[in-house]
Amino acid sequence: MSRVASSQLSFADWELMQQGLELEPVLQAISDFLDDNEGLVAAIGRDLRRGLRNPDTGRRGLAPREVLRSLVLMRVKNWDYRELRERIADGYTLRLFTGFRSRPVPKHTAFHRAFVRLTPATLRAINELVVEAAVDLGLEDGAKLGIDTTVVQTDIHYPTDATLLWDSVRVLTRLLRRLGALRGRRIAGFRNRTRAARRRMQALQRMTARQRLGQQTAKYGQLIAIAEEVVACARSALASGKGSFDDVAIAGLHDEIGHYCGLADSVIDQARRRVLGGEQVPNDEKIYSIFEPHTDLIRRGKVRTPVEFGHKVLLAESARGLITQYQVLEGNPQDEQHVGHSLERHKKTFGRAPKLYGADRGFYSERNLTLCARRGVEVICIPQSGGKKVAEREAYERTAAFKQGQRFRAGIEGRISVLFRGRGMKRCLAEGVERFEMLIGAAVLANNLMSIACWLGKPAVRRRRAA
Repeated sequence: MSRVASSQLSFADWELMQQGLELEPVLQAISDFLDDNEGLVAAIGRDLRRGLRNPDTGRRGLAPREVLRSLVLMRVKNWDYRELRERIADGYTLRLFTGFRSRPVPKHTAFHRAFVRLTPATLRAINELVVEAAVDLGLEDGAKLGIDTTVVQTDIHYPTDATLLWDSVRVLTRLLRRLGALRGRRIAGFRNRTRAARRRMQALQRMTARQRLGQQTAKYGQLIAIAEEVVACARSALASGKGSFDDVAIAGLHDEIGHYCGLADSVIDQARRRVLGGEQVPNDEKIYSIFEPHTDLIRRGKVRTPVEFGHKVLLAESARGLITQYQVLEGNPQDEQHVGHSLERHKKTFGRAPKLYGADRGFYSERNLTLCARRGVEVICIPQSGGKKVAEREAYERTAAFKQGQRFRAGIEGRISVLFRGRGMKRCLAEGVERFEMLIGAAVLANNLMSIACWLGKPAVRRRRAA
């Protein structure tokens, strides 16, 4: 990225504007809202300038306004980078929305480089500004709060010890071959063991349950030995080339090999403990992917998906469909732990506790009911989980107010479905936990802008804004 200043209107832009081209109503409402809140663009601009020595010189890069609007469009339409670039270049209405107008649209890689410079903290701050703007417009008052958790998947294959060992062998082998090519000489003691590792991995994958009883241990022992040999060779290659970091490419390759050697050690250790030693390895000590080592194993008691790999995400929704809170959780914490924190964040945003608090039975505990009552929540819609209900509790859960609150809470299930299907939040294809949080923040931003646009498009709201 270099200079990020926006250009002036050209004669071609002026001529096209005279044709009366209009955006679709939702995009037009989002565009108007973004124009009224320049603070959002300023936050993007700070990230684009971060780390640049002379941001105001050099070839023109993507302006903050173009980056923000392109990111919103990408998540609203659930496009990838290539389709985003092609769609913008294809029609003037999307050029008008993103701010490119008649200028050439850069390659898809330029969008990727710009989005990667953004941080999760910036997206979180932008979402907070959007919620504050909705409150100032009178679209939201914070009277209701619905909360739920879901799981967003990371981009990994189903992990088994055999496939993880195979991944370690083939990745380290590829890196060692590349290192030898850069050094211009063969690495001493290096042998390509990918074929031997693949054969044993495939043999383990094809075994029936009966065959595993007698043959699994020997095959795993062979596969672990191959992985240890490759790791030892990689460490020997690093030691022999220590101090020769004149070439930046070689230095970067050394760091990458060291990184994967550490992950391979963890994979070998857990395979040895579990298969050869018969030990029950705790989930928090396991690694589920050498490419996304931050991945957690989540068990939520779902029949269709008893085990999920990714991260648990907490979402809180207001009465108008705005997601006022979101958080990527570490591990698989119990849902009931998040009630107090959600009330604190709600009070920080709206200045008071919600009148109605809705959640599913996973958030239920006597402590949480007492906490909500002390914070000033009038209608606490959390169904009892387990145990025999006393007559008073049973009568309360049959009241019209409780049932209405549960109907409101069920709306967040539909919101999660929209985020998954329409905003691309079901599976994160980007690498690293920071990009994972970026996806969640961008999907939430697109959802909130869509909700605000729909409410601003209603006649009653338009008359109130005009007044």
